[in-house]
Amino acid sequence: MSAARLAVGTVELHLPGAGSLKDKRHVLKGLKEKVKHRFDVAVAEVDHHDSWQRATLAVAAVSHDSRHANEVVSKAVAFIESVVAGHVIDVHIEIL
Repeated sequence: MSAARLAVGTVELHLPGAGSLKDKRHVLKGLKEKVKHRFDVAVAEVDHHDSWQRATLAVAAVSHDSRHANEVVSKAVAFIESVVAGHVIDVHIEIL
């Protein structure tokens, strides 16, 4: 039996339209839900919790095949980049 593979992507975002933590959380909640439902991945805010206009999201996928896990996370990250109401500062994807 082969071991499960995990792909994790992090996306650091700048959200210039957020004027408060409430605004930021509203934007992130909708974005996270869209990503979860479209790609069947886990999504969480993992950094910059107290900053109004910055956020880092982590996207994780588990698969029997590292290529598949990487593909799913890469597509989810690309989707975030294409729909976020802000700017992507940095992206990192890792296979564990």
